[in-house]
Amino acid sequence: MAPILLCGNRVWDSELEELGEQLPRYRPDSIAALRRLTRFTEPELKRLYRGFKAECPTGVVREETFKLIYSQFFPQGANTAQYAHYVFNTLDQDRSGLLSFEEFVTGLSILSRGTLEEKLRWTFSLYDINGDGYITKEEMTEIVTAIYDLMGKIVEPMVDDEVVRDKVERLFQKMDLNRDGVLTLDEFLDCCLQDEGISRSMGVFDSNF
Repeated sequence: MAPILLCGNRVWDSELEELGEQLPRYRPDSIAALRRLTRFTEPELKRLYRGFKAECPTGVVREETFKLIYSQFFPQGANTAQYAHYVFNTLDQDRSGLLSFEEFVTGLSILSRGTLEEKLRWTFSLYDINGDGYITKEEMTEIVTAIYDLMGKIVEPMVDDEVVRDKVERLFQKMDLNRDGVLTLDEFLDCCLQDEGISRSMGVFDSNF
C-alpha cells in the first residue's frame, strides 16, 4: 500500500481559506480525549496539531484538496486520484466529506503504532469500499488497480487488466476459506495473521503517513 499523507504544502492555503469562508472554524476534541483515542503522547499530539493547523487552517480537509496534496508525493505520471479517494473515505470515518484532525490522527496512530491486527482491520476497511462488511473481487480489483496506477511508470513491465485479475484470483484462492465469493473480516484476519506474505501483498506493512 502506498504512503498516506495529508497536509504538506502551503500551496493549498488559498483553497483552504476559501473553504473557511463557507465553514465555521473546526475545533478538535481535547488533548485528553485524543490521548485516549490514540497512542500518541500529549507533546506529540500538540506538535501534530500545530502542523495540521499550519497547513490546514480551517481544521478540516475536503477530498479534492486531499487528492491535490497527495499527488505531490508520487512520481510524475502516476495516477493518484483513485487511490487517494479510497484512502480519504477510509480516514473519513463519519463520511462527512471533510477530514478532521481527530480522523487524521486516529488513522495515523493505527498505521504508525497500531498492532498488526489493528493495521489489518484498517486495511480491510480500505478494501471494503461500500462498507458492507465484505470484500468482493470487484472491490479488491478496484483497489489493486488503483495501487498500480499510483506506482505509475516505475512498474516494469506495465501492468494490464489481466495481471490485476490474476493477482486478485490468487488472493481469493488463499483467503476465501468457505468459497462463497466474498471475504469477511474474519477470513481476512485469519489469513493475514497466519501468512506474512499475504499481509505484505495486501500492503499492510507499507501503510504509513
